[in-house]
Amino acid sequence: MTEQQVTPELRQWIVDQAKAGRDPDAVLKSMIESGWNEDVALVALEHTLSGFLKEHAEANGLPVPVRVPEPDLFDSPSTIVVDGHEISIVMTLRSPRVVVFGNMLSDAECDELVALSKQRLARSETVVTSTGSSEVNVARTSDGMFFSRGENPVCARFEARIAALLNWPVENGEGLQILRYRPGAEYKPHYDYFDPAHTGTPNILKRGGQRVGTLVTYLNTPTLGGATTFPDVHLEVAPVKGNAVFFSYDRPHPMTRTLHGGAPVVDGEKWVATKWLREGRFE
Repeated sequence: MTEQQVTPELRQWIVDQAKAGRDPDAVLKSMIESGWNEDVALVALEHTLSGFLKEHAEANGLPVPVRVPEPDLFDSPSTIVVDGHEISIVMTLRSPRVVVFGNMLSDAECDELVALSKQRLARSETVVTSTGSSEVNVARTSDGMFFSRGENPVCARFEARIAALLNWPVENGEGLQILRYRPGAEYKPHYDYFDPAHTGTPNILKRGGQRVGTLVTYLNTPTLGGATTFPDVHLEVAPVKGNAVFFSYDRPHPMTRTLHGGAPVVDGEKWVATKWLREGRFE
């Protein structure tokens, strides 16, 4: 059976499951148990749901979903090799779209990024969407800095790895941001997309469009605390050196369930490298 052979009745059944609020993973499992090939079932599910969500968004005045970064995880591989670097698949979630990768960076690469960033750290700022500028925010109590895209060999190598893994152009990514969280430091729950309702958003979007994906890579393992949290789905990702958590959001709306934060560090420090991915080329 192929995607082209999906009957209108089956498409309607998928839509009905979505309207009922059934989890996409449960719908996919039902399709496979009914005899569908997993790859074909996944494509049918994604195509049908994307069409339904687009129609729903247009009918209700909501943002229309767009294409987002996505790793190739057909057949549920345990590892993916990117340019000779083996990355493990620790966990996946479809709604919200979250993937936890193991060994995203080697210990040596983590240490190099920390060492290169130390002399340029300053109090972290957040984007002010009303103006497009940035400022210190009490919700974010870390120190940070930005590397420009491809600024040094380790950044260029890491950015190429991200692009290959997530099937997203290097030029559609912002520069790497390195953050250090000391004991007690945190980043309260927030969204990474730019709110369309804010007056400064159109100016921000001129540099590459909306953010559509985030990759947070842990550069060390704090002694205690510092998890990346997703409050809407009660998910906590432990910060483990070299691991990374990826999540995407196909529209700037809370319905993506990508509310997330950095829990307070209790003991030790937490270092992370954050990569934000845009719809288009980031200038």
